[in-house]
Amino acid sequence: MINPLAYIHPEAVIGENVEIAPFVFIDKNVIIGDNNRIMANVTILSGSRIGNNNTIFPGAVIGAIPQDLKFQGEETTAEIGNNNTIRENVTINRGTAAKGRTIVGDNNLLMEGVHVAHDTLLGSKCIIGNSTKMAGEVIIDDNAIVSANVLMHQFCRVGGYVMIQGGCRFSKDIPPFIIAGREPIAYSGINIIGLRRRGFSNEIIENIHNAYRIIYQSGLNNTEASAKVEEEIPRSSEIEYILDFIKGSERGIIR
Repeated sequence: MINPLAYIHPEAVIGENVEIAPFVFIDKNVIIGDNNRIMANVTILSGSRIGNNNTIFPGAVIGAIPQDLKFQGEETTAEIGNNNTIRENVTINRGTAAKGRTIVGDNNLLMEGVHVAHDTLLGSKCIIGNSTKMAGEVIIDDNAIVSANVLMHQFCRVGGYVMIQGGCRFSKDIPPFIIAGREPIAYSGINIIGLRRRGFSNEIIENIHNAYRIIYQSGLNNTEASAKVEEEIPRSSEIEYILDFIKGSERGIIR
């Protein structure tokens, strides 16, 4: 399953049933699990950790050093989970001393030209559109859908179950369960279709909708709006997620 035109460093660890195409470069200090398919011209550099059942398309570069001038050559990793599809020319840099690792979870689709910068934490079951770029230390929670050509400022967080319109750019956090779009980026309603597809009940969707009515349409600041949500909206894990997200947001949420 390993083409003779591929280069694999003798210290690299390769699992079972891994298909490695011509002109693949695999560096030292690399660990690759089982049942992966690595297509032609993929580069996997030192510090890469790849799980099982991933498909990596031509031109992808995994584990390159961070594009951060503070990086001093420290030992860090780029860690990819299981069942991911990583399309052409995706770049996933390894971490810095800040967090030590860049993480891509499980069951994600990263479309052509996506950049995952140092110390980014990308959850599971996410779809990231063509040419979307994540700056350093971005966090994206599970089940997020990010369209093409989206630019994310460093340290931003994207909540779960969101839908972000193509071509957006943002420097504040995007709370869970919403649609974010327009220019400049703004709250554009809750992601009703996405929530229904994920099996959320009508009651929970209505509670989420009512919570965001208070947060975005009451004229209250975030602290006052959160207190009002706590008073008026039935408690659930989804409402707790929204409130915890807003409370923990260091950059503030989009308006």
